[in-house]
Amino acid sequence: QVQLVESGGGLVQAGGSLRLSCAASGAFFSFDAMGWYRQAPGKQRELVATITSGGSIIYADSVKGRFTISRDNAKNTVYLQMSSLKAEDTSVYYCKAVDRGWPHWGQGTQVTVSL
Repeated sequence: QVQLVESGGGLVQAGGSLRLSCAASGAFFSFDAMGWYRQAPGKQRELVATITSGGSIIYADSVKGRFTISRDNAKNTVYLQMSSLKAEDTSVYYCKAVDRGWPHWGQGTQVTVSL
């Protein structure tokens, strides 16, 4: 069983920064891809950013230039540095890791951006 534990969420003013972390533990082979998704109330879960084991990165257009994803393969951890936060970034942020095609999800961490 794989556990993904997110941390780093919280309340921040617009224009501020937060850094999310997601640490994986348990039984897995390796993660082909790790990433972050978010879901606001009444909306579908959406991709924020993903990074493959080889370092290929995809960002949602809405966060390009403001968010940076990175991963530490030795620690099985993925990070999301969020800067210039906007009110519309307010969501529950979920970590996702894919092991041999099988997705695993974290429990989510709340990010609230106040005006």
